[in-house]
Amino acid sequence: MKISIVIPNWNGEHLLAKNLPKVISSSPNTEEIIVVDDGSTDGSLQLLRKQFPKVKVISRPVHEGFAGSVNDGVALATGDVVVLLNTDVEPQKGFLEPLLTHFRDPDVFAVGCLEKSLEQGKTVLRGRGLAHWVKGYYIHKRGEVDKMTTAWVSGGSGAFRKKMWDRLGGMDTLFNPFYWEDIDLSYRARKAGWKTLFEPKSVVRHYHEEGKIISIFTPRDIKKIAFRNQFIFIWKNTTDLDILLSHALWTPIRLLQAILRGDIRMLRGYILALQELPQIVVHRFKNSSLYKKRDAQLLEWEE
Repeated sequence: MKISIVIPNWNGEHLLAKNLPKVISSSPNTEEIIVVDDGSTDGSLQLLRKQFPKVKVISRPVHEGFAGSVNDGVALATGDVVVLLNTDVEPQKGFLEPLLTHFRDPDVFAVGCLEKSLEQGKTVLRGRGLAHWVKGYYIHKRGEVDKMTTAWVSGGSGAFRKKMWDRLGGMDTLFNPFYWEDIDLSYRARKAGWKTLFEPKSVVRHYHEEGKIISIFTPRDIKKIAFRNQFIFIWKNTTDLDILLSHALWTPIRLLQAILRGDIRMLRGYILALQELPQIVVHRFKNSSLYKKRDAQLLEWEE
């Protein structure tokens, strides 16, 4: 089984200098390591060429966002399994082997790592996600790391079977610049009948507060984009009529509640999503022929 590692980068020179040596030393048997530079204006490219000449580099001239960068890297990858790592992730020694054992099952699409995420001076264990439908909304949260089931595999620290990735068309760039793209990809895979798993023995450290989203975007902008992408996800993926009707009923109520609270970020996200509606409709039908499960069938263990 051939393994490729893909790392998207945007102005992460200091993170590459810090974490890329750990990636290389912790994965000596990989086919290749690919860094996709998404229009960086710092010294990322110079660093890669000078200090990491064996690393393959894709240089995107203009910054577009996470999903497009990852897709470019996976397209170039030659491995049977592609491991995605963010620049702010430091893999621990031996993290690959526990991930790869799961791919002996031909129905496994992706396996996520245990993230020891450093947040406000504390270590939070992440990597396993729970999700369920509530009043027409797909509500997701961090799950305890005591089971191998997961609603999604993070695009920042997970392994993906390339031939299934290609059939799904990779991450959807409608979610650029960030958030929900990995939840969306995993959801589509699970509707196709494939498995997403969590492996607690595959450990990485995630320096969450050093990532570009938090350091570049304001909390207000992050929330607005998250709301926009939540609407895009629902309109793009939901096929169960009862969930769609519930969403149509509760959306005006939730928007009104947000306005009355003086929080218009949800309304702004909704308007931004409406502007993407023609593209959402097109993307909605791209994977529909692969689907074998209804939305309600994906919630059997998550409840």
